[in-house]
Amino acid sequence: MRKKRAKKRILLPDPKFGSSVVTRFVNNLMLDGKKNTAFKVFYTALDSIAAKIEEEEALVVFEKALDNVSPHVEVRSRRIGGATFQIPHPVREDRRVSLGMKWMIAAARKRNEKTMDAKLSAELMAAYKEEGTAYKKKQDTHRMAEANKAFSHFRF
Repeated sequence: MRKKRAKKRILLPDPKFGSSVVTRFVNNLMLDGKKNTAFKVFYTALDSIAAKIEEEEALVVFEKALDNVSPHVEVRSRRIGGATFQIPHPVREDRRVSLGMKWMIAAARKRNEKTMDAKLSAELMAAYKEEGTAYKKKQDTHRMAEANKAFSHFRF
């Protein structure tokens, strides 16, 4: 890289749970700078999860769902000679969480429920139970890395 690495911004914890991971998730969920609306959607989704599951706290369900969806390895393309190889790489912790959040939000947006909070709560519940679209995407990524592990010696 020519330029120096960008500084990591420090996120303020969210008002309800005091978690910076929640703030990061809401920032990814937010559209057109409407952070208040994104927080309302997220908190409503967690409230509906809390109503469905009595034995666990909603924030614990969210964190477990995020952990279930976050990938450990990914494939990156690398051109060697005339051929392009998919080379498996371990994923850094912050990128892992970012990918999990983005996959979960994208999967929630594609669901068929009426409101976004219903879509999000359904996707969080599915990820918590290790099913759903976002979890499937993680499984596909791991499967792709496993299939291409013969090329792992090309790692740079």
